[in-house]
Amino acid sequence: MSNSASDSVPHPLPAVTLDDVRGAQKMLSGVARITALAHSHHLSQLTGTPVHLKCENLQRTGSFKLRGAYVRIAGLLPEERAAGVVAASAGNHAQGVALASSLLGVRATVFMPVGAPLPKVAATRDYGAEVRLHGQVVDETLAAAQEYARETGAVFIHPFDHPDVVAGQGTLGLEILEQCPEVRTILVGVGGGGLAAGIAVAVKALRPDVRVIGVQAQGAAAYPPSLQAGRPVSFPNPATMADGIKVGRPGDVPFGLVRTLVDDVRTVSEDALASALLLCLERAKLVVEPAGASPVAALLSEPGAFEGPVVALLSGGNVDPLLMQRVLTHGMAAAGRYLSLRLRLTDRPGALASILRVLSAADANVLDVGHVRTDPRLGLTEVEVELHLETKGPAHCAEVRTALREAGYTVID
Repeated sequence: MSNSASDSVPHPLPAVTLDDVRGAQKMLSGVARITALAHSHHLSQLTGTPVHLKCENLQRTGSFKLRGAYVRIAGLLPEERAAGVVAASAGNHAQGVALASSLLGVRATVFMPVGAPLPKVAATRDYGAEVRLHGQVVDETLAAAQEYARETGAVFIHPFDHPDVVAGQGTLGLEILEQCPEVRTILVGVGGGGLAAGIAVAVKALRPDVRVIGVQAQGAAAYPPSLQAGRPVSFPNPATMADGIKVGRPGDVPFGLVRTLVDDVRTVSEDALASALLLCLERAKLVVEPAGASPVAALLSEPGAFEGPVVALLSGGNVDPLLMQRVLTHGMAAAGRYLSLRLRLTDRPGALASILRVLSAADANVLDVGHVRTDPRLGLTEVEVELHLETKGPAHCAEVRTALREAGYTVID
C-alpha cells in the first residue's frame, strides 16, 4: 500500500495469482451463484457518483464463504478427503464449509461457540455438517477444532488464511469486472483479509487503475496497525456488532497480498454500520449483516471520498433476528429517527392525553410512555413522563421539542 509507513520493507511475492483465481472460477461454475449487481439510486445521489451493490448476501449459504471453502476442499487429496474436514466458526464460514463438504461428499465437523445464534447452528446442521458447541468465544472454539484435527487427522479448513481460500474469494473480483467494466472503486469489508486479498489479486492483474478499498470496524481494526508495522499484529479485545469481520489478527497469506495490492483500508463506526444496515433494508430492500454492510457504512461516513463508479460488496446476509432488531433500533437512533425525552408536569386527570394531542399534531409516533411519581426531586403534585418517539429525522426531532415547549411543557434533556 502506497500510504503505509512500511513501504521500505520489501513486499513478499504474492501467494495467489490471477491464474489461481480463474481456476477457482471454473471450479465454482454451477456451484456458486453469480450474484446480482444492483444500482443504488439513493447512494448515487448521496455520493454524486454511480454506486452499485454487489449482492453476495444472496449467495448460497448467505455469504461469500462458500467460494473459498469449496475451492479449498475440492483441492484436497483423496486420502485427505477420506479423513474429513473440520472448521471453527460462529456462522458464515461454518455454513460455507458445511455445504461445500456436502456437495463434495466429504465428512465435515464444525465447532461453533456455545452462544452461536440458533438459526446459524441449525443452518450448518441442515447443510450436512456435524456441529459441536464448544467455548464461549471463537478463540476457544478454534483451539478445540485444531485439537480435533490433530487427534483425528481431519483437515482444518481455515476461514481466510490459505491460498485456495483466497483464490476462491477472488472470483468475486472477476464477477465485478465482468458486470461493471467501468468500475473505478471497489469497497470490501475486511476481517482476516481473505476476501479483500482475493479480489485485489484478480482486479489489479486485469485493471490496475481500479482502486480496491478495504473497510474495517473501528472496534476490530487490526489491519491499520499491522500495515504500519509491516507485519500482522494482534488487535486487543476486538469488539463490534459486525461479527463477520471481528478478527483480532490478519492472516499471514492475505496480509502480504493486502499490503501489496489493496490501495487503502478505512475504518467505520458502530453508528455507521447500524445506519448502513438500515439503509440496505429500507432503500435497497436487502437483508445484510453488519459486516456485509461495512462498505455502505464507508460511503455514508465519507460520501465524496471515492471515485465512481463505485461497487460496494455486500458480502453476507446472515444476521440473527434478535441482533437485527437491536441493530435496526440503533440505526434508527443514529439517524435521528428516535427521540427520547422527559417532561415534568402537574399530576392531574387528562394531563397525559393533552401531551399526546400535541405529539399527534406534530406527527410523532409514540412508542413507549413511562410515569415517575416517586422521585424525591419531584414536588407533591408533580409527575415526570418519559417518552420514546419515532420521528422522521433530526429536523423533525427539533420540531417536536419546539411544539412541546410552545404548549407550555418543560422538556428535560
